[in-house]
Order: sequence, then structure tokens, then C-alpha cells
Amino acid sequence: MVERFTVAEVLRRQTDSRGQHPLLVCDAERLSYADAERRSAKLAGGLVALGAGKGTHVGLLYPNGADFVVGMLAAARIGAVAVPFSTFSTAPELREQLIHSDVAVLLATDAHRGNDFRQRIADIRGDAPLLRHVLIDREPDDACHENRLRALEADVEGCDPLAIIYTSGSTGTPKGVVHTHAALLEHQRNLNAIRGLTADDKLFCNSPFFWIGGFAFGLLATLVAGATLVCSNATDAAETLDLLESERPTLTNGFVSGIAHLARHPSLAARDLSSMRRGNLYPIMAPEVRPADPELRHNMLGMTEAGSVVLLSGDESDQPEHRRGSFGKPAPGFETRVDEHGELCIRGPYVMQGYHKRSREECFDADGWFHTGGLVRVDADGFYYFLGRRGSLIKTAGANVAPAEVEKAIARVTGATAYVFGIPDRDRGQAVVAVLATDAEIDERALRHALKRELSAYKIPRRIVAIPPAEIPLRSSGKVDMQQLAAVIDG
Repeated sequence: MVERFTVAEVLRRQTDSRGQHPLLVCDAERLSYADAERRSAKLAGGLVALGAGKGTHVGLLYPNGADFVVGMLAAARIGAVAVPFSTFSTAPELREQLIHSDVAVLLATDAHRGNDFRQRIADIRGDAPLLRHVLIDREPDDACHENRLRALEADVEGCDPLAIIYTSGSTGTPKGVVHTHAALLEHQRNLNAIRGLTADDKLFCNSPFFWIGGFAFGLLATLVAGATLVCSNATDAAETLDLLESERPTLTNGFVSGIAHLARHPSLAARDLSSMRRGNLYPIMAPEVRPADPELRHNMLGMTEAGSVVLLSGDESDQPEHRRGSFGKPAPGFETRVDEHGELCIRGPYVMQGYHKRSREECFDADGWFHTGGLVRVDADGFYYFLGRRGSLIKTAGANVAPAEVEKAIARVTGATAYVFGIPDRDRGQAVVAVLATDAEIDERALRHALKRELSAYKIPRRIVAIPPAEIPLRSSGKVDMQQLAAVIDG
């Protein structure tokens, strides 16, 4: 890794070469590289005047937009550690993470989508002993001299921590993942080369900046490439589609469920979205580049601990049937192995430094491997296939069942999204059950019969329940609450 590969160095280089080029377009907001440099320098100076410096933890509580970008850049320039917080967080979740993260300065928005963050922060501020300053929709009044700011920037090395990114908490209590400047930036440079993100591109990304997908694979990747990042906070699908038509992004990335409302909008067929030729948000991409079967396109596997994507492929063409469900191959810089349980283990320069406030022994094994918790298989050509989380593996009548495999089979047969899990069973240990997100009535017997062509008998769900999509219980992160879903079956 390049020792001086820091966010400040990358920002300065891009500003010098393409200062007026847009870094971010978020609804009505426009932020050029020169704007980002100027505004982050001013905020960085203000943070220094408040006593922040190298190693200070600076919290960011913003939706996607210029305020988040400027706040992250300002913290990075002085060697502070950026700590993004999810705008989906409940008050108890935000309280827990504010305390755990040791944030000294919090930059926050007043409110977002019905959440009164000003009041929420006021209620919990006294519980966070290290929190000294809270700036809500404003910047510090004072600033340090430009020469001092430059000196602070010069003291930042690539090996210094850049961010603590909290996991979404879908498999347990959120953990604070520590990443350095060089690790995240170098990793995104490699990934950009694979997916072809260049300075000529506009990337439409719907992943939140406070999670690793938006922070690294979206924002930092754009910065490294000198490209433009397009995003939207609009709740009206027509407004977002207007933005895509006018800005004409060339590449997409994010989570498909997050653009489902765009794909359902009645105006979609009349929209000119032909500029989007690459990426994974297929439902809103030009019809001629949408796959007839997404399972025959390589997927990607990302995780916070890996600094974004760890399995991928640059080949966006349809794959042969025997490669259905492929997640590609390991990204450059990662060593991988599959242990005796089928769990993917990784190590290398882009893997996290560790979890905040946890020992190295709690994060890695004796040989330095991080055990991801993801179950995979590898074919003869070296392509990886994700089977699910180790903790979600269903043990039924002595056999292991990966929920993801059953969910995909149900989707092929019904076209509906399915959630598969195990419930206690006196005779089998666990019984495989499924909840389908659909408004249609389900003939359980007919569906189980159809699944015999797709799955071994022990993998076919013993019970199948249909629930309207709007009634699927969600966590604050937007992910499905599997415990509540299990209660539906038990009920």
C-alpha cells in the first residue's frame, strides 16, 4: 500500500485536475470537487478550533448528501476518525452507538423522514461521557489558520484509521469496524478497475453512506475515480426518475429492493434511462441490458469487515446454467479459504483492523483469518456461491439446509420473494418453513410438489405461509426482522 494514500491527498489531486467536475449530485444539491475541497477545509479548521485532531472521533448523522460528504472529508483531512450513524437508528440504538464509539464531536442533521434528531440527541447526550460538541445543521464559529490545517494534513498517514463503520446488526448487535485510509482507498481502486468505474462515469448508488456499501463502494470509489456520484433522498419515485433522466448516470450499484418503487412507477416505460448500461439495479436499467434471469449474472458479496465487496466479477454477460447463482471470485488483495464447516475465511491488507474496543484475538484466529460467518461453495473453475449465514443454517433430521438455496428455488417457481428459516421440531430437531411476500393465495401442496423438481425432499418447507409485502416486519435498518417473522409461523 502507498503510505501517503490518504483521503486528503486524493481530494487534492482530483481538485487540481478537475476542480469544477461534479463529485456529488443528490436531488437539488450539486457539489464539485472544488466545492468539496473548500467546504471541507473550512469545516476541518472549525473542528480543529473545537479541539479535534488526529485520532478524535467525529460522528456523522446525516442522510446521503453534501453535508455527509463534507463532514467525512473534513474529519479525514485532520486525521480524525469519521463515525457514521444510521438515520434508521432508533433512540436506544443511537444512544448505544454514541456511547460505544467514543465520539467527541457530533455533526448532525436536525431531522430526517419524521425523525427529530435534535430532540433525540438532547435526550441521550448526557449519557455519552466523551461527547463534547454537537453541531446540528451548523458549522463551528471559529477556524484554525490554513498553515496549521496543512500541517495537520501532512501528519496523516495511510495506516491511520479513517472510519469506524457500524454493521447493520442483521446478525447480532452492531459492531464498530475500523478501517484505515490506505486500506479503503486502495481496495476501491482495485474494485474500480474490475467494474470499470472511471472519471468519465456517473454512478447512481442507492446505498446509504453510513454503511460500507455507500461509504466505500459508492462515495470513496467515486472520489478515487474522479467520477460523479448520483443519489436521491426523494420519497416520490417520479422525482428520482426525473433526476436519473436529467443526470444520465452510466453505472448503477446498490440494493434492488431500494429501487422497487421506481420499477413499479407507471411512467417507467416512457422514461429514457438508456444511459445506465452497467451495474446491478436491473429493474430500472434499459430493457436491452436487463437480464432475463438475474441468477445468470454474477452477484457480489460485500461485508463491512472487508471494506465493501470481497467477491465479484467484471463480466456482466449472462453465464451458463451451471454457473447460476455465482458470486464471482475474490477481489485482488484477499486471501480466502473455506473451512471444514463451509465458512468463508479472509485475510489480507484490506480486511478491517479489527472491531472497536475488541482485542485482535476476538476478531481473528491465530493465523490472522477473519471468519466471515458466510457459508460458500467453490466450483472447479474457482467461482464462489453464497449459501447463507452460518448462524442461519437449518439442521433438520441430521441434514444441513441453507435458507438462501430454498429461497431461490421458491423464487424460480413462484416469482415471489421468500424468507426461509428453521423452527423447533420434536422429531426433526428443526423444521424448514417459508414465508412468501405476496398478496396472492398460495396452494401449499401444489408449491411443495413443484419444488420437488428444484430441491431434495428434506429441503422442501414443511410449512408455507403467504404475507402481503407491506406486512413483512422490518428492523430499523430496513432489513427483515426474522424473529418477528418466525412468530407468524408459531402463531
